[in-house]
Amino acid sequence: MLDTDVPSSRDTELESFDDEIEQIDLAAEGSGPERSLSEDIDALIDDGKTYVEAELAYQKTRLSYVAGNGKSGIGFALAALAFLHLALIGLVVGVVLTLAPHIGPLWATLAVVAVLLLGVVIFGFAAKKRFSKAAGVFQDDGK
Repeated sequence: MLDTDVPSSRDTELESFDDEIEQIDLAAEGSGPERSLSEDIDALIDDGKTYVEAELAYQKTRLSYVAGNGKSGIGFALAALAFLHLALIGLVVGVVLTLAPHIGPLWATLAVVAVLLLGVVIFGFAAKKRFSKAAGVFQDDGK
């Protein structure tokens, strides 16, 4: 008897795996009725509806998260602007007090107000120009 005539343990393992696969295939063939095309389409539509519902729920959750953070962000931005406003008031008062000994309190106040009004005019015209450009985009060109 030759060594090649004796089956190795690997060969017996492969045969047992083949037997198991055949049994699984036979069990799968008789496990249930085949579905028709209309049932597959119905299942696909149901899966699509489920996906859309899940996506909508996700987007709603995402939107509420962003809205919550946006609200608090706006609140913090307004608080920062309020503190900036107070700081600028302090700066204006400081400039008036600094100029008062040199040109008098009335002239110091008038000088600071004049400079601030000049800033209002400059920034106001710049804003008007930008708003006019933006509005021009929405105007009809006569076409």
